[in-house]
Amino acid sequence: MSDLASIKAQARQAAFARRKQAFAQGQGQAAEILADYLAQHSGKPLAGYMPMRTEISPLPAMAAHLGPVGVPVILGAGQALKFRQWTPEAEMVPGAFGALIPADGTWVAPLIVIVPLLAFDGRGFRLGYGGGFYDRTLEALRAKRPTLAVGFAFAAQEVEAVPIEATDQRLDVLISEDGLRLFSA
Repeated sequence: MSDLASIKAQARQAAFARRKQAFAQGQGQAAEILADYLAQHSGKPLAGYMPMRTEISPLPAMAAHLGPVGVPVILGAGQALKFRQWTPEAEMVPGAFGALIPADGTWVAPLIVIVPLLAFDGRGFRLGYGGGFYDRTLEALRAKRPTLAVGFAFAAQEVEAVPIEATDQRLDVLISEDGLRLFSA
């Protein structure tokens, strides 16, 4: 294992513990803050995610969004995500890694992506699970047109500095129960 891989593995372990503790305390007004932020993007295609384990839940904000909403579908290792249209009434089935995905539906090409994470820093970088799915996806989407990356997390998930590499994509915005933070490149 390379030094960076080892550093990231240790950072992930610590981040899981912080997130678990924050999850136990509840998400406060985070979903409402997210919904209020997304309201300015009414009508634009949005990608959210189905929360797993101790991830903060964007579902209320996704349900309130006026426009198409998709959730990620993993097509295979090393590939970008695709997003299948979701509604609160959609029939959901287990997808890769146990995340729920719509059983069927059209594909959504999002302009805004709500990004799950383990940790984030004040520069707007995030630590994910290590598969690189969101970094590849954001890079591909941003190569075609401006795509807003909205990190959604508990405030306790902030760290001093996330270990990064050249392929890591920066967040534009981070929303937590403490409010909204904007990042500039």
